[in-house]
Amino acid sequence: MLQTDVVIVGGGPAGTLLGFLLAKNGVSTIVLERSSGVNRKFRGEHITSETEAILKEHQLFEKIEKLGLLKMEKIQFFEGNHLVNTITPSFGEDHVGIHVPQANLLSAIIQESKQFENYRLLYNTTVSELIQDDRGVYTGVKAIRDGQEIMIASSVVVGADGRYSTVRKLAKIPTLEMKHGYDVLWAKVPALPGWEPTTRMVLVNGHQLALFTQTGGFIQIGWNIDEGSFPLLRKKAMQPFLKPLIESFPELKELVEENLQSWNDFVPLKVQSSRSETWVKDGLVIIGDAAHTMTPTGAIGINCGMKDAHVLAPLITQALRENNTSAQKLKRFETNRKSEIKEQQEMQMKQEATFSEKFAQFALN
Repeated sequence: MLQTDVVIVGGGPAGTLLGFLLAKNGVSTIVLERSSGVNRKFRGEHITSETEAILKEHQLFEKIEKLGLLKMEKIQFFEGNHLVNTITPSFGEDHVGIHVPQANLLSAIIQESKQFENYRLLYNTTVSELIQDDRGVYTGVKAIRDGQEIMIASSVVVGADGRYSTVRKLAKIPTLEMKHGYDVLWAKVPALPGWEPTTRMVLVNGHQLALFTQTGGFIQIGWNIDEGSFPLLRKKAMQPFLKPLIESFPELKELVEENLQSWNDFVPLKVQSSRSETWVKDGLVIIGDAAHTMTPTGAIGINCGMKDAHVLAPLITQALRENNTSAQKLKRFETNRKSEIKEQQEMQMKQEATFSEKFAQFALN
């Protein structure tokens, strides 16, 4: 059996940052990640000025920057191929968001974490059971690592394992799920030489089409489609679906046709948001998407999870020092974050509902 102060289930941005911060505070920490490394499937990769400030506070931003990131110079809004509005950085800032490849983000934080002897990261590890004592307090996990069962005893279990959180399900924490009436199809194409680092938002038949310039010379494209419509859509020809994109940005025609040749070149994302009834139990906390799934609107999901880690780390450190990891003690984290998360989710819903109206306002100005 392994022994640690905190076991973190999930090695995404929130779990990885929390592991680093706890280890830095002298807390023995084990991070469990089910995948085999940092090159995971597509996840959110845009960070805000607030997250940038958090990373700089912990001397991590410069390490990530060395591996590669891209600052967005502006956000543009198009109706078809007509530019209707441009947003530039606020006074004192040099960007309107930063694209950070998740592999670069995770690699830099993990590398910094490894300097601490009280830190361990276990890949290819999937949690199968939560361990409780006779009072119902969570005291560790059982997991499968490379086909073998392991047990980890801990004072705190943290679920940072995403929207389909195993920890949340095993802890039987109820969750309110909210549908938004749309899903998103993602795809990636190479950027043209000189393609500006810009986020481009397009109104297409009342739906949003978004183009995000990415580090390394790529454009990530997201199409909002009707909820649940992808199975039917993929039975049809692709050309009509791609036509609005090509009409709005004819300069991308050749690249789009070369790189998007079948529906298999798209990654579908089921869009929903959620809020868990509670984020804490005795000896257990859930953070990030496990506690509150966000929609792609505003690209704030990764930022919410990393702020969770930033807020939670000192609270766990204090709880361990006081030998009090009760739900009542850990509740300070939930109290600190829950109202802001609710406001951000409501803001996302409002932005989604008024997307077409904003374009109409831009056109009139």
